[in-house]
Amino acid sequence: MLRLEARATASPAMRYVSPLIAIVLTLVTGAALFALLGKDPGEGLRLFLLNPLKDLYGISELLLKATPLMLCALGLAIGFRANVWNIGAEGQFLLGAVGASGVALYFQDSDSALVLPAMVLAGGAAGAGWAAIPAWLRTRYEASEILVSLMLVYIAQLFVSWLVFGPWKDPQGFNFPQSAMFGDHALLPPLIEGTRLHVGLLFALGALVAGHVLMNRSYLGFRLQVAGEAPAAARYAGFSRARAVWIGLLAGGATAGLAGMGEVAGPLGQLTDKVGSGYGFAAIIVAFVGRLHAVGIALASLLMALLYIGGEQVQQYMNLPNSIALVFQGLLLFFLLGADVLIHYRLRLGRRTG
Repeated sequence: MLRLEARATASPAMRYVSPLIAIVLTLVTGAALFALLGKDPGEGLRLFLLNPLKDLYGISELLLKATPLMLCALGLAIGFRANVWNIGAEGQFLLGAVGASGVALYFQDSDSALVLPAMVLAGGAAGAGWAAIPAWLRTRYEASEILVSLMLVYIAQLFVSWLVFGPWKDPQGFNFPQSAMFGDHALLPPLIEGTRLHVGLLFALGALVAGHVLMNRSYLGFRLQVAGEAPAAARYAGFSRARAVWIGLLAGGATAGLAGMGEVAGPLGQLTDKVGSGYGFAAIIVAFVGRLHAVGIALASLLMALLYIGGEQVQQYMNLPNSIALVFQGLLLFFLLGADVLIHYRLRLGRRTG
């Protein structure tokens, strides 16, 4: 029978090569999937990987999709390094969108330049506040932050639905579940004229630089990493586990909230019941493909954004469901986790010993 045997030492090089292996295996399996569906594998991969990049508008859409993924994944990576498992970034993204929308709608008739900064603060604070719930339950009652943060996603989704079907529903919106459109003062300015790409991309890149400094060049980042990799050593050194939980969850909540703010103040321009596009869940894959490193997260965000847009291209040109993008995301995570297991263990054929 096959069994797993722990390796004496894990290969440091394979830690960074394994995402590339996972990507290649995902593409090979994806090509086989296209063939099983009766489609040309070469054409399917071309539409998935190359067609979205054929012009400036396509590239701008890729960067637009990558922006919230960068922000969400960065915050998650800070927590993951400390063994704080925030699985609810999607809910924190939604609450950030709600917080920013509340400011935009309250000051709808104002043309003050302070409205947009207030939306940024409200979005980040709302996301962090939502993440504070699992942080408090974990540090006070030892509740699992995995389960609590995940369950809060569904509460956030229902809360957004209640708002856009109820008190925030646009009376001029032809009965669609959406808020009124934001004023120009509450929208992020475009980065490239004629496209939907906005200055939120610059915020995301700045956040990646700040996150890199925090995680790799600061004493706080060192404490978080020690708390994650060697809890006993962290306790001996006097590093607070409760503080690591709070920092990890609040960082993830704040960045996810900022991503939600960028979505409603950017391409949407209003709050709708479709504001959640799964960015918070996809960001978990991005964080691990990027190896919890800022540069890796930036590259993995571009890859994940390409899968999103590629799914739309395949739906349009090959008459396949858009959910095929989720299949590719699942394959990528599956092969990445499999590669990670084989980094630390080797397969052995033989009888289990007692």
